[in-house]
Amino acid sequence: MVQYYWYPGGYPQQPQQMQQQQQPMTPPQIPAAIRGQEESYIENILRMNKGKLGTFYFTFENNKEWNAKVIKGFIEAAGRDHIIISDPSGKRYLMLMIYLDYVTFDEEINYNL
Repeated sequence: MVQYYWYPGGYPQQPQQMQQQQQPMTPPQIPAAIRGQEESYIENILRMNKGKLGTFYFTFENNKEWNAKVIKGFIEAAGRDHIIISDPSGKRYLMLMIYLDYVTFDEEINYNL
């Protein structure tokens, strides 16, 4: 298959030589010392503090109803992209991590590296 490129004010031209073979990409190897730091990811820290009461601060772009929300509640579960929070009245929230700004706790948190 021949590909042509158009240039302003010119005629179609065929590229000189396109590389047909590309080296396959291999993922870089991550040293074991760095892999051990994965516990510092926010979802893992939240999992280590499951059941604790915290105040969660969220902000949302382009939301006409509200652009920020504060939820005070208990951590029920945390995944890579979400967190489940239950407030003291029992209402449960499934919130996306991309909207989470920060969390405050009134007690010491578990943080083991």
